[in-house]
Amino acid sequence: MNITIHQRQALLGSALVILGAIGFSTKSILIKLAYADSAPVDAITLMALRMLMALPFFLAVALSGREPRQTAHNGLDWSVLVLLGLLGYYMASFLDFSGLQYISAGLERLILFLYPTIVVLLTALLYRRPIGKAQGAALLLSYAGIALVYAHSPHQTSPHFHLGAALVFGSALTFAVFMVGSGHYIPRFGARRFTAYSMTIACLATIIHFAVERPLADLLVSQRVFYLAALLAVFSTVLPSFLVSAGIKRIGADNASIVGTVGPVATLGMAYFILGETLSGYQLAGSALVLAGVTVVSIAKRG
Repeated sequence: MNITIHQRQALLGSALVILGAIGFSTKSILIKLAYADSAPVDAITLMALRMLMALPFFLAVALSGREPRQTAHNGLDWSVLVLLGLLGYYMASFLDFSGLQYISAGLERLILFLYPTIVVLLTALLYRRPIGKAQGAALLLSYAGIALVYAHSPHQTSPHFHLGAALVFGSALTFAVFMVGSGHYIPRFGARRFTAYSMTIACLATIIHFAVERPLADLLVSQRVFYLAALLAVFSTVLPSFLVSAGIKRIGADNASIVGTVGPVATLGMAYFILGETLSGYQLAGSALVLAGVTVVSIAKRG
């Protein structure tokens, strides 16, 4: 059977998005492993290690100059870029890392995966666009799924469980605000340069946060935590960022969001086999509802 160039690009794009989604999904697994080390590390120290290792990669892309500028930039453009970088990759990450101290990796990934539904709600609120029937049904599916997983979580009675879930939801909300705001500015800077600039800003903010709160000696972590931080930086931050960007370029953002539903599934599987987290029928059913809801939202947005 002959495969056209368009089909090859679609297959390649889908493969890149899948690899990127799996890379992002390993983040919560690596974080939980670092927290469980015999010499555990706190959220901001682990974030600082991750960003220190990732910063050179993003600086190299930011300074490469390969992607032509789309338009001239004024002070407002740069101010909004800084704000978006702080929101999308610093604040959202800090809330996520903090929340993972209290809840399972599987629940964390499902809550984070709600961000497309939050984008729909924010867009409807800001631009006064009515929510269609399909989108409304998708929202109900997604949040019913989260409620089902949340209500039957084996860690619900543990201390700070609700705080952890709230922190991760705050991360999803913050990232959704970033997504709404970035839609206008990505075309102005170009996708690669926007990602590199905003990630560089987030890296610097994280390092400053660590320097204010912690002594430099706290970076002398155990060898295992250091290796986990390196994996976080390379395989769960830098590579997935560019893999997903390359995939979106080939198949579009809406198709990529649908293909990216493999992410939470991968996290649930890794959490079960690597972390020993439980995987009950309620969790599987709730996860299916969340994935179905997000997929419907993505299809409805495309239409």
